[in-house]
Amino acid sequence: MQLEFIGPFQIVLGVLARFWPVWLALAIVLGASFVYRKKLGLYGQLFDSGVGIAGVAICFFWLFTAMFSSTIAPFDPLGQIPIMKDALPGAIEPASKQVYLFGGDKLSRDVFSRMVFGSQIVLIIAPAATAFALMVGTTLGLPAGYYGGRIDTVLSFLANLVLAFPVILLFYLLVTPGIMDTPIPYGLAGLFFLFPIIFFATLFYTRFKNRPERLYPLLALTLIVGGWIYVGLVFDADPLGIVHIEPNQLNIFVAVVFASSPGVFRIVRGLVMDIKTRDYVAAAQTRGESPWYIMLWEILPNARGPLIVDACLRIGYTTILLGTLGYFGLGLAPESPDWGTAIKDASRLLRSFIHPALPPTIALMSFVLGLNLLADALREQSMKD
Repeated sequence: MQLEFIGPFQIVLGVLARFWPVWLALAIVLGASFVYRKKLGLYGQLFDSGVGIAGVAICFFWLFTAMFSSTIAPFDPLGQIPIMKDALPGAIEPASKQVYLFGGDKLSRDVFSRMVFGSQIVLIIAPAATAFALMVGTTLGLPAGYYGGRIDTVLSFLANLVLAFPVILLFYLLVTPGIMDTPIPYGLAGLFFLFPIIFFATLFYTRFKNRPERLYPLLALTLIVGGWIYVGLVFDADPLGIVHIEPNQLNIFVAVVFASSPGVFRIVRGLVMDIKTRDYVAAAQTRGESPWYIMLWEILPNARGPLIVDACLRIGYTTILLGTLGYFGLGLAPESPDWGTAIKDASRLLRSFIHPALPPTIALMSFVLGLNLLADALREQSMKD
């Protein structure tokens, strides 16, 4: 059967039309953010520069793409229609009359739909793993920088031990199938996922220890929500079935946290060693505040600028790393629509069919570009502050 095609201009219009929920959400969010930018603190200040607006727009574009992927994508990302194998962009699927806007891959799957659904995997794993790495690195970096001495020596040695490994080799060791079948990933997950619970419990206790009417509800909420997420992620035993992560995704998640935490630790340690000499820290010590109160409520808020910038850059690094692992066929399932796996699958026939490789490559590049622009804008604002 001979396939029918639409023209390049119609392809562009078709792609723009499929993203209509994203354009609508962007218009609402960016419009409201610009109008109320003076009331939105650091986020509102991003709209004072073109770099900040571009970074926010690109990041929100992929965030909304991940949220509305089931509406945007015309096909199942894993669905195969034999006649559409290696179909060129603009090919019309005979049965449904839907268009393969970016063509088909070697397994007859819609490249456009896989690119859209691939954003879900990136937008879930990269920011979440970075957030956990920030929690681990911050929780360990605060006492190392504040107390110094043996605590700093031991924690710094452990961090440097992890940093001594080449990153790619470290990830290769952590996500190979042999390791995935052992208790190591779940043991590391059980350790790392305790840090957010410890962090927030300590945060609330140091702030409200003399106000039990506020302390007890916050501690109860932390333990209930944290325990619920912990049980769902580590033991896959969420009774409601809401918190769930596939074993291969958990393995990548743990590997990212393990490799990223030492870098965050060193940044936090250095910031704390500098900030603890300030006058307001000495004033808090004179008032008799506890060390953890000073670390969490006096030092950490004043270190937020560099940490926010680092978080944006680290999400970009993690995104590239996920693409690299997918390209090497490590971690995620072979049929996964993540961008790295899509690039790997397309690269094998690159000389014959280039169109399956371009969309995931451009998507990966644009998302990392948006994060870098956002980090640059945040760095400029933090320097002004």
